[in-house]
Amino acid sequence: MAISKTMSDALNTQFNKELNSAYLYESMAADFYAGNLPGFAVWMTTQAGEERVHAEKIHHYLTENGERVYYAAIPEPQAEWKSPLAAIQGALAHEKFITKSIHDLVRTARKEDDIATETFLGWYVTEQIEEESTAQSLIDKLEMVGDNRFGLYQLDKEVSTRQQDA
Repeated sequence: MAISKTMSDALNTQFNKELNSAYLYESMAADFYAGNLPGFAVWMTTQAGEERVHAEKIHHYLTENGERVYYAAIPEPQAEWKSPLAAIQGALAHEKFITKSIHDLVRTARKEDDIATETFLGWYVTEQIEEESTAQSLIDKLEMVGDNRFGLYQLDKEVSTRQQDA
């Protein structure tokens, strides 16, 4: 079964949202580097890489189904955050936005009676649970550390070990 124009357009929109996510997280990494928090910068760079993988999966899915992939302009992301906590809170808010977008895609697939695309999107639904949980866990740790500079230093070391999922 071919992908409908409605579904193809929606997947292209999501493809560009995923690239925008990577761009946002690279900007957060730059802010962390500027703030001498290289561990958080590594964490965000890893997150950006995961977002690019998410975009690539959509790209391949569209291409394998004979659909054209379209690159849209990516808006300039925010460049600075007032604190590491504010940045990670921003990341969580962005992930919640992406989760809603993925859920909307699933609804579109159901409306289009596109079982293959709905099945494909199941991976993203599960992935978003992990994305939100990971960000929330980091927020919890940052709140625990509070204004303790040594605690922030230790947490920065801890998050520097994050590696991209396969």
